[in-house]
Amino acid sequence: MTKKREHGSRKRALLCINAALEKKAKDLVILNVRDISAFADYFIICSGTSDRQVRAIADAIQEKLKLTEILPLGVEGETAGHWVLMDYDDVIIHIFLETVRTFYDLERLWSEAPRMLVSDDVISLKALARGM
Repeated sequence: MTKKREHGSRKRALLCINAALEKKAKDLVILNVRDISAFADYFIICSGTSDRQVRAIADAIQEKLKLTEILPLGVEGETAGHWVLMDYDDVIIHIFLETVRTFYDLERLWSEAPRMLVSDDVISLKALARGM
């Protein structure tokens, strides 16, 4: 992967993360799947405490990225608000209702990926951790 693409995916991931944090996303985890996935560099996984909050997080991400002229390749699950899947090419966002997240346990499925946990009291992230 080129350095330019890597920089672009990191920047896109940070935009998504900060938009989710603005809407008080819970248990935010970033997985670096670049070396183990053929279709993405990052998975961002977070939770909302209600279907309304899950939809608000998804809306905030779309709005923030649209301001930089980045549109999703696809978005699924917005209507129900139990699991919203957003595809931004090399950055995939999973926004779960807490109980649904526990059931699917994506972090376990991608357990070999380097991960970065973001504390619930963080309101903004300036950069991803080294190695991410």
